[in-house]
Amino acid sequence: MNQSFLYTALSLTAYSPPGALNYVFFVLCLLLYGATLCANVLLIVLILLDPNLHKPMYTLLLHLALNGIIGSCAVCPKVMENLLSSAPFMSYGGCLLQVLCINVYATCAYAILAVMAYDRYISICKPLRYHTIVTPARVKALLATVYLVPVALLSVQVYLTSRLPLCRFAINKLFCDNLAVVKLSCVRSVLINVYGLFITFSLVLVPFACVLLSYMNILYVSLKASKDSQRKALGTCAPHLIIFINFSSSILFSVLYNRNSSVSLLGNFLNSTLFVLVPPLFHPLVYGMRTKEIRRSLHKTVHAASCLIASLRPGVNSVTCLTH
Repeated sequence: MNQSFLYTALSLTAYSPPGALNYVFFVLCLLLYGATLCANVLLIVLILLDPNLHKPMYTLLLHLALNGIIGSCAVCPKVMENLLSSAPFMSYGGCLLQVLCINVYATCAYAILAVMAYDRYISICKPLRYHTIVTPARVKALLATVYLVPVALLSVQVYLTSRLPLCRFAINKLFCDNLAVVKLSCVRSVLINVYGLFITFSLVLVPFACVLLSYMNILYVSLKASKDSQRKALGTCAPHLIIFINFSSSILFSVLYNRNSSVSLLGNFLNSTLFVLVPPLFHPLVYGMRTKEIRRSLHKTVHAASCLIASLRPGVNSVTCLTH
């Protein structure tokens, strides 16, 4: 591919000329983006600093939060910039990079959720063998697979897309997606369509099947257990189930919506918000509200920070404060 072609400008026609509606969307996007970053960074810091959270489930949650930051950063800054621009555009190379980052965000999140379901399955169905099965080495191997496989497969997809000749240079979207870029081409590639189906099967359907099988086994074991065990299983799985259903719904809505080439600025904004901002913001909030260990860690951190601030005042003993 010609290197200079990567700098070809693509027009993003979904944006309206700068006006009141754009400013409203800009403020909403800025607030949601800021809240997403703060919530996920806070969750990552809590997990890193609290030894009680150095467990496989929270390690996976940390990577889910990190992945959410990657997804939101791949879209929101450019969207906010274009909302205030009179001529929204993106270079072809930047568009392809954004496609890669967004797809990696979506597929890695799905893979992490599948590994989390496997962790819950072992925890509930094989509790006595949990520490021998879910070892730190195995968690690291699973996380390496979660990242390396999607990045490798999706890089090939973006490369194949980049080889297509362009005869159009306008995308009616707020940000780039692979289907929109492929539609800019003068030709139709059977290889790209087949490879797209392979990507969908391997990076979406396989993780979905893993989650489904894990919860079928959890349900089967739980139905034979006592009421107290059923309540504990539900409490353990509820945050993950809520997040998985929310993320799957967002993915499905986004895929169906992206099939429509004629959409309004409001529709595009709702789609992008639902896809790259709501799930990453929703994940730490759900786990923060429904997980005792994270709530306890957050309380300890806030209390320690309050004591540190108070200790800067004359006559306050920080040691006494921390012991209460």
